[in-house]
Amino acid sequence: MNRQALKKLLKDRRALISPETHGLTRPTGRGRRAPGLSQGQVDELLGYSERTYQRLESGNYHHPPVDLLRDVARLYGMNEQEWISLCRYARGEDPPGPLYDTSGHALPAAWADAVVGITHPAYVTDASWNLVTCNDRFHALFDSGRAPVNTMRWMLLDGRDQLIDWATAWAPLVMPQLQAALAQRPDDKVLRQIEADILADPLAQPLYEKGGASIHPDGDERPIRHAVEGQGWVTMCVAQPLAAPGSRCMILVFRPGPRRTGSGPHMLKAQENGMNA
Repeated sequence: MNRQALKKLLKDRRALISPETHGLTRPTGRGRRAPGLSQGQVDELLGYSERTYQRLESGNYHHPPVDLLRDVARLYGMNEQEWISLCRYARGEDPPGPLYDTSGHALPAAWADAVVGITHPAYVTDASWNLVTCNDRFHALFDSGRAPVNTMRWMLLDGRDQLIDWATAWAPLVMPQLQAALAQRPDDKVLRQIEADILADPLAQPLYEKGGASIHPDGDERPIRHAVEGQGWVTMCVAQPLAAPGSRCMILVFRPGPRRTGSGPHMLKAQENGMNA
């Protein structure tokens, strides 16, 4: 727990909430003059017992429940980055999921310009793996000349002809990503439909039910047939736009020909004392 940071975050956000917007009155006469809601009014609005919020803001609530933090964050209108900070300050860990169900489906428009400027095939998807933006090099990967509307569906159902060794090199690594996403977003209609279609598919269904633990593709190298350049290997570089939890920016480094020999991806590290290797 970081008490000082927690207190500042909550106090500053509480000061921005006018009691009148929630049908409450600001105390008059002698006493409190601080702006925003009082600590007691937060308890009243959220339905918690007296001084619950005071314990939280002062840092005297050891490992407070996530439900309490979520209620406070939504009352204060926090964004996803503030929500992450709140959980880290109060519990010493990242939140178990996004603050809002709609998070992960809208990104800053600057990502479109950023993706266009990347020299490798690159794209951004939202939390449901719907394509948000991509560059022309990504479009060129596909037989149709156009990127798929949903990359998860393409990898698990529609793109098998291009994904070399799909049943061993792709499906067992991608399906756990879908399962992990649904565990965090069980009401996502797009992902639920993809799951239903997988369970109705005789090739995909047994692989999906087998499950797996690999849910992060960053640094993976997988075989693929490029629509223009032929067979080769694509190395995946993954980043997440911070404003949209669950979204992802993928940069695909394609290399035609056979797989390189080696024991795994090369790992980069910061150089000590600012010296280059």
